[in-house]
Amino acid sequence: MGDRGRFSRRSFIRCIFSSALLTGIGDRGFCMAQREGWEGDIKEAMWYTKLKLKKVRCELCPRKCVVDDGERGFCGVRENRNGIYYTLVYSNPCAVHVDPIEKKPFFHFLPATLSFSIATAGCNIECAYCQNWEISQRRPEQTKNIYMPPKKVIELAKRFECASVSFTYTEPVVFYEYMFDTAKLANKSGIRALMVTNAFIEPKPLREVCKVLDGIKVDFKAFSEEFYRKICRGQLKPVLRAIELIKESGKWLELVVLIVPGLNDSPNEVKQMCNWIKVNLGVDVPIHFSRFIPMYKLRNLPPTPVETLERCHNIAEEVGLRYVYIGNVFGHRAESTYCPRCKSIVIKRYGYKTDVRGLVNGRCAKCGFTIAGVWR
Repeated sequence: MGDRGRFSRRSFIRCIFSSALLTGIGDRGFCMAQREGWEGDIKEAMWYTKLKLKKVRCELCPRKCVVDDGERGFCGVRENRNGIYYTLVYSNPCAVHVDPIEKKPFFHFLPATLSFSIATAGCNIECAYCQNWEISQRRPEQTKNIYMPPKKVIELAKRFECASVSFTYTEPVVFYEYMFDTAKLANKSGIRALMVTNAFIEPKPLREVCKVLDGIKVDFKAFSEEFYRKICRGQLKPVLRAIELIKESGKWLELVVLIVPGLNDSPNEVKQMCNWIKVNLGVDVPIHFSRFIPMYKLRNLPPTPVETLERCHNIAEEVGLRYVYIGNVFGHRAESTYCPRCKSIVIKRYGYKTDVRGLVNGRCAKCGFTIAGVWR
């Protein structure tokens, strides 16, 4: 099937999916369910410690929230009820969509396939420029949700011929139990499981979930502790540790850096980040430098100049990283994948339209060089 036919089919599937299952479409194409504030299956959380006076300490992310009876943690989706910690978003997604896998973006994982994508309300950080703040910075009773247990997710992924399930849009760490159980079912069904995350997670739960995942894309915010603290209300050090653990797990890893003008775009910082990647992760981990679009609390800033993205791209290549991309600039030559040896185009992209004719059995069709990735 040619590119034109494949792209049209995707559009058709999205239309059918939206009309058949859901009653409305939110901003930026998120499919939203009808019932607001409805709770799915209330389920005991996996990672927490019981304390005195019916308090609990969450052990899922580096915040380690100590939560009083009747209260919730920072993420707003995990609640202490009489000394037992519960997730309120199990089987309770607020965003459901069939996406091209390139939208995540995963560029080296089953290109030109579809991914069944889900998210719940909530996040464990607060980026001032968040693109999905309407759902990431909300509690489940403030979003429109649909009841969709793990079994139903897999059933729908099969129905719409998706090669993978993606936990994405908000922060999968906060809907860990839902992600974990869905990924296990995906494994048994021959469907790949992918996580799109900020990597702000503790080592033990990360190691455990890596066992049921096939690929992880990390939104690497910056290479600055100050940026993480002031702009994201997070921390850099735990993220670096998590990225290293993902690489050690052997699961496929890609990185995305949203370049925000004046905040994380200094050549020195970008070079330091790229050197860290080279030393700790290797030269084959793809990195995407994506264009910032004014959102949420940073609407006063301009979009990232393309020249800034190109400078970041050049720095990464000069450091020695092999697969460097520019994102959110449709039609740019740096959307495509090039062979590190002969420099010919291996995978040609225009937005989410993908032509893989330059790749044969994971190798460059022209010179035979092995291209890092998961191709089947």
